[in-house]
Amino acid sequence: MKATIKKSELTPGVPKLVMVDDTPVCVALIDGEAFAIGDTCTHSDASLSEGELNGSLIECWLHGAEFDMRTGEAVTPPATAPAKKFDVHIDGEDVTISRT
Repeated sequence: MKATIKKSELTPGVPKLVMVDDTPVCVALIDGEAFAIGDTCTHSDASLSEGELNGSLIECWLHGAEFDMRTGEAVTPPATAPAKKFDVHIDGEDVTISRT
């Protein structure tokens, strides 16, 4: 299960929703490196890609929980469970996102 997008589709510091098969994934380009975690907040059914990115932290727009895009770790309440981390591989202009 994987998806491939072009690096040019990613704007630094702006999260993007990408579907990996039927799974929504939040992808972000941070300091030239791409990271991906499950797009659904583990506290409530809200899309993380609609939130704001501050450094490597993505904030859920609904209740303010923050997740580290590098690890998936929930770093502020109300979320306590981590978001699923996805593998990201950049090969030239191709960015491939796959399940770990």
